[in-house]
Amino acid sequence: MGNLTMILGIIALLILASSLIYTIKVGRLVGARKSNMDTQINEKVQEHPYLRNPIFLAYVVFGILALAFILYLAYTIAW
Repeated sequence: MGNLTMILGIIALLILASSLIYTIKVGRLVGARKSNMDTQINEKVQEHPYLRNPIFLAYVVFGILALAFILYLAYTIAW
């Protein structure tokens, strides 16, 4: 059971990393497109685009929680 948990944790981290990379690529693609119909972005958001993005914040929170859970399991499960 311990090996299965570790494998699932590694798979979860791989999914997290690949989805983060995909989100960054899509964000750059959308940012590269300029439209005449877009309005001006708030100055606070322009100064800190990653801190004001809830998707990136969700990735960070999930990554911290997943890492904490994996470390907790690594120390509590008898190998």
